[in-house]
Amino acid sequence: MIALIQDLTYDRIKVSLIYDTGGLIKMNIGIIGAGAIANFLLKEINVKKQENLKISSLYVRNKEKYAHLESEYGVSLFTDIEQFLDSDVDIVVEAANIEAVNSLLPKVIKKKDAVLISIGALADENLLNEINETVNEYKTKVYLPSGGIGGLDLLQNAHALGTVKDVTLTTRKPAKSLVDEDITEEKVVFEGKAKDAISQFPKNMNISIILSLAGIGTDQTKVRLIADPQVDKNIHQIEISGGFGDATLTISNNPLPENPRTSYLAAMSILGTLKRLDDSLKIGG
Repeated sequence: MIALIQDLTYDRIKVSLIYDTGGLIKMNIGIIGAGAIANFLLKEINVKKQENLKISSLYVRNKEKYAHLESEYGVSLFTDIEQFLDSDVDIVVEAANIEAVNSLLPKVIKKKDAVLISIGALADENLLNEINETVNEYKTKVYLPSGGIGGLDLLQNAHALGTVKDVTLTTRKPAKSLVDEDITEEKVVFEGKAKDAISQFPKNMNISIILSLAGIGTDQTKVRLIADPQVDKNIHQIEISGGFGDATLTISNNPLPENPRTSYLAAMSILGTLKRLDDSLKIGG
């Protein structure tokens, strides 16, 4: 198996994060969680029968609640994490939340490669250290999809010589998703470091952490989070400047049709990551 490994400096910690790999013939996928993203992947992979991909197992808390998924999508349900990992899965997709990453990912990567969705968990330096040590010891890999943003390859390449000086993420979201009161004008609800953004808004700022990992770290990456009553989708603007020059990238995300709280692009980025694992021709990076 050939892997492309990107070494990144994360708040003084050197980590190796694998973004792409090749050589897989067939891949059985296990998913932690059964929410909107898991259902999106089940429909796109098992129902539409993606080549060389199959979801075979789901780890859930309540087996009775999700029993219908077994017959609907041809999967096996597990409530015991060790039994789930010992099933026929080749790779595990975490599609749950930061708490699931904290409690389950260290166990997962002792046995399986993993795709991590709740990347905000990596703002915890202790957890990041543990993941880095575990993947090195057990020779497993952690894949980080780009989620609801883009431009990570540009940022990584621009920072190849360590000359990127400024990275700013401005995220604008529908006001009702961020504030309880009715507002008629946009309101800045956070402005500061990416590290602080994810601690205060763990469900909204996963993208600030993946951006930090690809670039100059969580202490240096600047974040502005705006509640805007005039928008009906999430809008992310990334500004990068350094020795290479300057770049500005704007992404306007439609919500997942089945769940307006989930970014359509974030769900697609997971599917795209899984599909590219077996590509012989690598683009970007």
